[in-house]
Amino acid sequence: MKLKAVSLYSGCGGLDLGMHEAGFDAVVASDLDPYCAKSYERNFPRVPFICGDAADLDGKSLAKASEGATTESIDLLVGGPPCPPFSKSRFYRKDKPRALEDAVGDRTIRAYLTVLEAVRPRAFLLENVAGLAYKVHQSALELIFQTARNLGYSINSEVLNSADYGVPQMRQRFFVVGTLDGEFEFPSPTHAKPGSDSDLPAWVTAGEAIGDLDTEENADDSGHFAGGKHHELLKQIPPGDNYLYFTEKRGHPDPIFKWRSRYWSFLLKLSPDLPSWTIQARRSNNMGPLHWRNRILRIEEVKRLQTFPDDWYLEGNVERQWRQIGNAVPPHLARQLGVSLADHLLATRFERRAA
Repeated sequence: MKLKAVSLYSGCGGLDLGMHEAGFDAVVASDLDPYCAKSYERNFPRVPFICGDAADLDGKSLAKASEGATTESIDLLVGGPPCPPFSKSRFYRKDKPRALEDAVGDRTIRAYLTVLEAVRPRAFLLENVAGLAYKVHQSALELIFQTARNLGYSINSEVLNSADYGVPQMRQRFFVVGTLDGEFEFPSPTHAKPGSDSDLPAWVTAGEAIGDLDTEENADDSGHFAGGKHHELLKQIPPGDNYLYFTEKRGHPDPIFKWRSRYWSFLLKLSPDLPSWTIQARRSNNMGPLHWRNRILRIEEVKRLQTFPDDWYLEGNVERQWRQIGNAVPPHLARQLGVSLADHLLATRFERRAA
């Protein structure tokens, strides 16, 4: 039995791909970015797509776009409002507002909640950066939780690390799940950090995910030059390390950088024996993760590290493609969340009928 979903802030479809594999069919999707719209429409040709501001959506516009799907028939609302106002980088950008004080943060969170009230699905999933869970963003959390509870939802929230679910990337994201019937339980991890006291398989490494792509046939690194004026320094950094390798505190005989004087991802190099660090939304020649062969990652590699299919279509130039992938929820993690949501919704549906 296929379950029906409405998707907001859909991007290029990472979250929706996982949900589809778990048994959900999107009846309508939406995003403001026209490049995301073209990517999504190519990958999900049967799903009606609204290219526009989520703040302009309501029950009528969604029903019209979805060719008549009624709000009563919607099982799930999913989406990840844009995250910059809640990101770690805002701790360093004192010149910019944060959380709901940022106009984008306030508008996008409220737009999601407005659609939630209009559709009132049996469950919802809201995804964002781990920073949304910080106490400093308490006002945003209270708005989300209180609005949902007023609509009758039971709430559960958790920060998940994608590497714990078989994604070859250490990517922490905050998920809020609300259900009208019963209490939702997040899926248990399937993998564990190497060396931890666990019987689970070890984290999937970057080498396992992308090692086969670095072949003689794919050896052209033109356009992937990394490090800029620091390229020779990058070549000296061991895999799995960053610019801190060249600091006095780390014992370098000829220190070049001061301790914590740069973003942590500066000259950050992947190790083939570890998962990747978080793939950012911005492609950079000196902000990692960079390949252990001292170059910028290729789009084919970024797809793998985010668990997208190799043939997943992305519209635009390499920077726009990278942005779409970097903003996405890894489909492999999304599928596991989707399976837990589908199991919960189907079980509570049968319980309600039995009652």
